[in-house]
Amino acid sequence: MILAPVLAIDTTSDFGSIALVNRDRVIEQVALDSPDGYGHIIYVEIAALLNKHDVKIDGISCFAAASGPGSFTGVRIGLTTVKGLAEMTGKRVVPVSNLQALATFGSADLRATLIDARRGEIYGAVYNRDLTMCAPEVVMKFESWIKMLPRENIELISADPTPPVPAMPVVTASRALAAAIGQIAWKRFDAGETSDPADVDANYVRRSDAELFWRD
Repeated sequence: MILAPVLAIDTTSDFGSIALVNRDRVIEQVALDSPDGYGHIIYVEIAALLNKHDVKIDGISCFAAASGPGSFTGVRIGLTTVKGLAEMTGKRVVPVSNLQALATFGSADLRATLIDARRGEIYGAVYNRDLTMCAPEVVMKFESWIKMLPRENIELISADPTPPVPAMPVVTASRALAAAIGQIAWKRFDAGETSDPADVDANYVRRSDAELFWRD
C-alpha cells in the first residue's frame, strides 16, 4: 500500500485530470473527459483511482486542487471537492495556481506561463527555477504582456497554441495538470505550507462575468 500520497484535482478547463502523487513520484494521473462538466463524475473517478491503488480516503496526506485561473465553474468544482474531502477526513488543503503548475514543464531560469483567457486576452505570470513568482499574475492582451517580459534566459510555457515570439523559446505543456499540481502540493505539505479548507479560495485573476455585469 502507498503511504499517505497527495490527491490532486484539476477541473479548471475542458482537459480535467486527477492524480495520486507520493513525493516526486507520480503514482498515476487520469485524464477526465466530461463535456457536461465534472460535478457528476469527479467522486466516481476519485473512488476508482483510490481503489485501483488500494488507498483509503483517510489515508491521503492532503488534498490539492487547481485554484485557477480558468473556468469559473470548473474552479469552484475542484475546490469544493477537495474542501469537502478535507473537512470529512480532518486533513489540509493545498491550492495551486495553474500558472505555477505550468512552470514545472520548463527548464529555463525564467518561465513565462500563460493560459488563454478568451476575449482576446491571456492569463500570464513569470516564475523562476524554484517556481517562485517573479512577476504577478495578470490578465491582459498577449502582445502587451510580451512587451513587459525580459528577453534573456526566459521561455514561454503554455498548453494552448502560442504565437511565436522572436528569440523566446516556446514549451508546449501537458493539458493534464493534476500531476504537476500534486508535486507542488507535496513540497508545500512537506514544508508545512497547507491551508485549512475553510480558508481556501479561488484564484480567478479577473472578476466573473456576473460580477462585471452587476457592477455595470
